[in-house]
Amino acid sequence: MSKLSVCVLFGGVSPEHEVSLRSAESVLNNIDQSKYNVYPVGITKDGDWVLYTGRDYSLLPTGQWLSYPGNRRAAISPVRGQGLLSFEGDCVVRERIDVVFPVLHGEGGEDGAIQGLLQLAGIAYVGSHVAASAVAMDKTLTKLVADQAKVRQAAWQLVTAGELEHQPQRILDNLEARFSYPVFVKPAGTGSSVGVSKARNRQELLAALELAAEYDRKVLVEEFIDGREIEVAVMGNDNPVASICGEIDSGAEFYDYEAKYITDTSRAYIPARIPETTAESVREAAVRIYRAIGCQGLSRVDFFVTHKDGEVVFNEINTLPGFTSISMYPKLFDASGIPYTQLIDQLIALACEACRQ
Repeated sequence: MSKLSVCVLFGGVSPEHEVSLRSAESVLNNIDQSKYNVYPVGITKDGDWVLYTGRDYSLLPTGQWLSYPGNRRAAISPVRGQGLLSFEGDCVVRERIDVVFPVLHGEGGEDGAIQGLLQLAGIAYVGSHVAASAVAMDKTLTKLVADQAKVRQAAWQLVTAGELEHQPQRILDNLEARFSYPVFVKPAGTGSSVGVSKARNRQELLAALELAAEYDRKVLVEEFIDGREIEVAVMGNDNPVASICGEIDSGAEFYDYEAKYITDTSRAYIPARIPETTAESVREAAVRIYRAIGCQGLSRVDFFVTHKDGEVVFNEINTLPGFTSISMYPKLFDASGIPYTQLIDQLIALACEACRQ
């Protein structure tokens, strides 16, 4: 039986480009190359596609992979049967691709855009399809689904960049009438806590809104939930399963981009420091959200468990979570008995299963 050909797609034009490079390094170092023909394809910040022909994946996070002498410009054709195209002078090299593993985070990677291309091309891919990806990427749409699914979540309000530009004082007045400080302010469509702020007063709220609006025209304002930050990994298509729960102690004001990827202040507890009955409630809610959105393959679902009464409060869902060496998704399944390499195998198998349906 011939090996499956897997294209690991990384980089991208989103603010999470660097996180994607680190995720791809880990995936490429852990994928079983005796089982698969692996084609690493990076998307630059300018949107160019490059087939990386080297084998030293430590060059990805530093950006040195881009100057590897054997690299070729590349593209995945939307024409069915064409697969991966790479270019050597005037020659076009075609490679069959059975599965794409889009190790892409944020805009263009988990919002349904790349998924739409792969749907057109008829190529199986890891993760959720177009609609679920788009809904999960937009936190305001996710909130609507969570409301419909009767999952407890923080009170929230949508602010648009246009409203903020033309009527900032009215927006601030309305938000202060609804929420008590502090509040969290987030761009609707970013991950890795990019553009997220905690605002404690009117001046900080305006600055937080303006920052978030730099990343997305839709801005989400949420009530502050005083609780433990709990994360759970979910995997599956028709019958999704949830991992054991993990807990993040950010060691900072909140678990922002810097705490996740730059400083060493954060600490993960696996399993989370919550009662098993609460952990089971978290897992049940995670699967309910996953099903309600229509996710496939994988997602990481984040919650708060309140300090006061142990209430489980949904925070957000990420359909292409980080796969770096310190990321919670692979660590949670590793602690649940599925090591990193086996996890990749199962995700590829789920992608093939979804494509056959």
